[in-house]
Amino acid sequence: MRRLVVPIVKEGGLPMYLATRGLYSLKPPTVFLPPCIKEDVEKLLEIHRTMSQTELKLDLVALDVGETYEIRNDLVVRPFRTQHVIPSQGYVIYSVRKKLRKQYAHLKGTQIKKLKLSGVEITDTILSPEIAFSGDTMSDFITEPRNADALRAKILITEATYLDEENDIEHAREHGHMHLFEILEHAQWFRNKAVILTHFSSRYKIEDIRQAISKLQPKLSAKVLALTEGFKSDYS
Repeated sequence: MRRLVVPIVKEGGLPMYLATRGLYSLKPPTVFLPPCIKEDVEKLLEIHRTMSQTELKLDLVALDVGETYEIRNDLVVRPFRTQHVIPSQGYVIYSVRKKLRKQYAHLKGTQIKKLKLSGVEITDTILSPEIAFSGDTMSDFITEPRNADALRAKILITEATYLDEENDIEHAREHGHMHLFEILEHAQWFRNKAVILTHFSSRYKIEDIRQAISKLQPKLSAKVLALTEGFKSDYS
């Protein structure tokens, strides 16, 4: 299966990612994005191809909220709406399994096989949210009922750009981001087994991030992890 990417397209991140994969002769990734920005992203990639003289191969898929993309027969992805300073959306990856319908549960194997061969639909398709990724976003997606699957996926990867009172919730919202205080405020909505926080402001050090996370409610902090790779430490 080719690598799947659900990018925030800014600061040259996508072209650099594609160029790096090409450098190592890796297969082109499938990249999902909102339909409204596909044309602009294609133009951006063409400029980078011309300037860098590299192919930047990828499968660019415009996927809108309400649509489903089959990754393989047991995995699909669906977007959910988020709010940022540019058009944005998050994504939920679901596992897919077939479950025998209740009305046929009492039948023997030969009877079930006969029904199936006759064209009768004997199973229901069950989608289970496994991983959700919000990208850069304000906190509004948390309380949106249509985004419930993102908050019950086994793993939610979301942002917490700001962590302290110096840069408050209003400041975070002005820049299209989320504050750790909002995650605390909406703690009851997170039914995920693990919440992975990313995209911390570069003004923070590893110790700042860890200290802020430790102040979350015990029920929430037990399942919250912070990705601090690349951040500086007071001891380095």
